[in-house]
Amino acid sequence: MGLISDRLARLAPSPTVAITDMAMNMRRAGRDVIGLGAGEPDFDTPDHIKQAAIAAMRDGKTKYTQVDGIPELKEAICRKFARENNIQSTPDMISVGTGGKQVLFNALMASLNPGDEVVIPVPYWVSFAGIVQLAEAVPVFLRPASKTLKFTPDELAACITDKTKWLILNSPSNPGGVGYMAADLMAIAKVLRQHPQVYVICDDIYEHLTYGDFTFATLAAVAPDLQGRVVTLNGVSKSYCMTGWRIGYCAAPPDLVKAMAKVQSQSTSSPNSIAQWAALAALDGPIDFIADHCRAFAVRRRLVCDALNAMPGISCAEPDGAFYVYPSISGLIGKTRPDGQVIETDADFVRYLLEAGEVAVVPGIAFGLSPYFRISYAASDAVLKEAMSRIGRIVDNLT
Repeated sequence: MGLISDRLARLAPSPTVAITDMAMNMRRAGRDVIGLGAGEPDFDTPDHIKQAAIAAMRDGKTKYTQVDGIPELKEAICRKFARENNIQSTPDMISVGTGGKQVLFNALMASLNPGDEVVIPVPYWVSFAGIVQLAEAVPVFLRPASKTLKFTPDELAACITDKTKWLILNSPSNPGGVGYMAADLMAIAKVLRQHPQVYVICDDIYEHLTYGDFTFATLAAVAPDLQGRVVTLNGVSKSYCMTGWRIGYCAAPPDLVKAMAKVQSQSTSSPNSIAQWAALAALDGPIDFIADHCRAFAVRRRLVCDALNAMPGISCAEPDGAFYVYPSISGLIGKTRPDGQVIETDADFVRYLLEAGEVAVVPGIAFGLSPYFRISYAASDAVLKEAMSRIGRIVDNLT
């Protein structure tokens, strides 16, 4: 009998670990590595949120709280859903966890049985498939035919079986920045109405970070008749620049919320008390800074997309939201490095980019779709310009 569980063996090793380790070792050796892999805003947490945390500490709000969130924060989340998303909820429908990932983990662990299927559109955030596998369920990957990386209702319908329990819908998405507007969601809802056993997790974490003509919408608002089958997942990390505060939340059917609290009570217990009060201030406070951040991100998006599309062998679609681009490098596969090695995969290209160009990005295989790679443009204009220059030199070196 071995020490490590069989369920952990179901998880494939992360394709990004080797690249991350290489980047860290290169920095220790004094090399100037530009990191474009982090999925977090480079802006600081707004002062009014910090002050709320300081006040909570001064007021002694430093003890354990209710296992899945303080009542005050749950009420603020209900107000947020009503005000910003036209979703009506009550505190017994709200769960608060240590980041959006824990909320997702709780929902899947509380609801999945061995053999259940979960439809996950490709490319996908890496933890979606991993958590499904830890729950001993089966990820079913929905691979869109369109180069826009956007699936159609027919493609969704083709993935649903009598074993399907969940669809995970991330819009705008990580890594592709792909968004589904109200009309898209209405078409998806039409499919879901034909399959009443299928529930939906709507990961809306990037809802405020959108660009151009894209208008954010969420399924529970577009199709209120389906709200009893929808988990609307969100958090304060991305829009409010609070990644390290670790507060995520959702609106979900009350029975599921109770089950999620049971899971959380045997894992982390309550979220950080101080961070909960800071999150309350974030949700109830001013959000004008988000528009400023979006304008800055929009400039960076244009800078990165234009630079990448000017490079032979690379094609980069403009994302609808979030702060990532996911360029295709199909035109670089089969090319040769100056040392004679052939670029056979996106992982090969990413490794070469790090070794010779000192730019760290994430290979597409990590997100289930190759040959692509992901860049986070949550970095300064100057850093992004230098990174694009380095990537251009690397591409030019390939023959």
